Formats: sequence, C-alpha cells, structure tokens
Amino acid sequence: MSITVLIADDAAMVRAGFAALLDAQEDLRVIGQADSGAEAITRSARLEPDVILMDVRMPEMDGIEATRRILDPASPLARPPRILMLTTFDIDDYVYDALLAGASGFLLKDASAQELAHAVRVVAAGDALLSPGITRRMIAQFAAQKPRPPRGAALIARLTEREREVLVLLGRGLSNREIGLELFISDHTVKTHVGRLLTKIDARDRVQAVIFAFDNGLVEPAS
Repeated sequence: MSITVLIADDAAMVRAGFAALLDAQEDLRVIGQADSGAEAITRSARLEPDVILMDVRMPEMDGIEATRRILDPASPLARPPRILMLTTFDIDDYVYDALLAGASGFLLKDASAQELAHAVRVVAAGDALLSPGITRRMIAQFAAQKPRPPRGAALIARLTEREREVLVLLGRGLSNREIGLELFISDHTVKTHVGRLLTKIDARDRVQAVIFAFDNGLVEPAS
C-alpha cells in the first residue's frame, strides 16, 4: 500500500517539486496540495493523508496553528496524520513551537529526493525525524530559550528505572541503536521500552518525549 501525502506550502513551485519527487517513488503518493494553513486543515479532513508536509510560514494561518488544529485531540479525524514541518533554515524560530503542536519532525526545503522520501517513510511508520545531529541541537536550543514549569512529576513516577534511563537518552538525541549500546540491551528491547514510556508520559512520539525530558529537568540543554 502507498503512503499518501498532502503538501501544504504557499509556493506553487515548491509544491510541484516535492510532488514530482514523491510521486516518483513506488510506495509514495501525493493525494493533494494546499497553499495555506486553513486549506491544509480542510483538505486533511477530506483526504485523510498519512503524512502532511507542512510549511511553517503560510498566509491566512501558519503551519504551526494548522498543525495544532489538525492534531487536536478533539479533532473528528479517526486517524490523525503525521506532520513533517518544512523550513528554509536549519534553526528556525518556529520549529520548536511546531514540535510542541505535535509535529513529528522537520525537514529542510533543500533536502534531496532521497532525504525527502526517507523522511516521509520515517514519520509514516510512527517514528519521529530526530537525527542525532541538527535536530538534537535545535531542540536543546529552543528548550533552553523557552523554559516552562515542570508538569510531569506524576507521569515520571509511572516510569520504571529502566524506562527513565531510556527517556534521558532519548532526550540526548540518541537513536534506538545508540541507546542499546549505552545500556547493553537489544534494539528490540529499546523499542519496547520506548513504546511503554511514550504511553506512560502521554507522548505521541519521540519528539514529544524529548521535549518532556527537557521540560522536566531530566536532560539539560547543554548536555
């Protein structure tokens, strides 16, 4: 089955370019386009894509607010899409807010065809686009800039000691394989711990788990 994609960007050439690259992949299919945040909400409800490529800056309504509304728990969508934010710069003042809104990661607009296809597949599979490089630095920077009061003491108390260790390593930007090497456990065991801790802290994916770890002082931005 193909992974269905909706592209939301106010630049027609960007939409056309991404659509051409994605449609060239056997397992990816672009089913719609939107030129504003408001239109992205409308088309998402009608088309129910697996993944939305969402530009951060758009007229009428920006991509952050559109993401927040599409992923609102009160939304009537039976199966909310995964949202991948599009940005021009590697460090964008709006990206952290987009992750808080529920986006599964971000992608630079100058990404190669291979990087684009990989990103769509990653978020469609339910994972988050958290590389150990630039995304980790970005989240650390914005977590430091926008501190918020800890809000998860009761949720943290639900975690086992091992799950807490895994959460701390997630917060440092480590992949499942890196976490396994650090804790001397298998990739499969790491994946099991990640799934359980996401449920316990009420996080929809790894991105929100990382933000949760920063917000609650489990990981310091400089670490």
